[in-house]
Amino acid sequence: MPADLAVIGLGPLGLPLAQAATAASVATTGYDPDPHAVAELRAGRPPFDGGDGSLTAAGIRRMLSAGFRPTTDDAELGKVRTAVICAPTRLGEDRALDLTAVGEAARALAPRLRPHTTVVLESAVSPGTTEDFLRPLLEAGSGLRAGQDFHLAYSPSRLDPGNRRHGVANTPKVIGGLTPACTEAAAAFYGRICEKVVRARGPREAEAVKVLESNYRYVNIALANEMAVFCHDIGVDLWDVVRCAETKPFGFQAFRPGPGVGGHGVPIDPNYISYKGRSLGYPLRMMELAQEVNGRMPRYVTQRSATLLNEHGKSARGARVLLLGVSYKPDTGDQEGSPAREVASRLMELGAQLSYHDPYVHEWSVLGRPVPRADCLYEAAAEADLTVLLQPHRTYDLQGLAVKAQLLLDTRGASPAGAAHRL
Repeated sequence: MPADLAVIGLGPLGLPLAQAATAASVATTGYDPDPHAVAELRAGRPPFDGGDGSLTAAGIRRMLSAGFRPTTDDAELGKVRTAVICAPTRLGEDRALDLTAVGEAARALAPRLRPHTTVVLESAVSPGTTEDFLRPLLEAGSGLRAGQDFHLAYSPSRLDPGNRRHGVANTPKVIGGLTPACTEAAAAFYGRICEKVVRARGPREAEAVKVLESNYRYVNIALANEMAVFCHDIGVDLWDVVRCAETKPFGFQAFRPGPGVGGHGVPIDPNYISYKGRSLGYPLRMMELAQEVNGRMPRYVTQRSATLLNEHGKSARGARVLLLGVSYKPDTGDQEGSPAREVASRLMELGAQLSYHDPYVHEWSVLGRPVPRADCLYEAAAEADLTVLLQPHRTYDLQGLAVKAQLLLDTRGASPAGAAHRL
């Protein structure tokens, strides 16, 4: 039976979409050029370890039994009514966004594209990419015209790995089509798997939605990080400041500092937009400043660690340092852009003897060297000269850790007040 949907790119962006579509009884084919990823899926195993419980072997098996078909055969793309491109995007060495994977996905789809098919791009891109980059590739490879022979739209991904309340189905879906008919075609598809669809004026507006959402959080985290350094220097308890400020019922939303910013979208969007801004002749200063502030935090955490050790009569060189939580956010094993790696490398450069614990990450390497994983958390904390909490996973008993640890630096303000040194 022909599939209704092809999800192109079965990574952390595409696979949850395929899972949601399958759960909504949408016949779904998953295409990925990586034979290993497809083989893992066919065997009923997730091809990557998100660690948040959303993509388990049991869940993959349920998808397969419901008709999900992973494949490396691009001929399957010619049998669907809707194709959603979920290819990864990364920053290149010149700070421009690398659209290689999006281009490869478009070239795989274009020769198979049939009239009346709806094509949607969900990858994180800068405004104009759907029209100026994706559209010409699809039209040249298919001989069809977007907006006339097939529908083309952009829909920003709003995935939040580890979020137990909001997933694909109950998060409003923004859609911007090349034409009103394109928007309605995409809305008709997403209406089958999402509770609410929000129509943007066009693809550029929908692309800019992702930029605004990501940078809203990124800039506010930078403000919180800058306040953390400032308050520490003047002897003010920032965490108490935030606790009090968030009682204001209007005009304020609480953001908290941390060791840095990671993830699939947040650290990328400000950079590629600031690059785009420079190419237009002016810098986007707010984003560049946020990048500068957030980028300093791993170094600041290292400095605070060395200072704490020194204040307790120990040198960073030779000190036993235990890092807790090396993923980029709590309750997931996803390490994309995690600041833990830079914190660890800087501590190594100071001569510290590192170990780590993370319930979702079973192997971890830094600077090409494996970092020992602590088997018994409390024993490791008791033996370490310094324990640094980077991610407050729900499984951590922070009160108990504060009692066991010789010295605890909490970079997230998650431990009970007075139980640890806070960022």
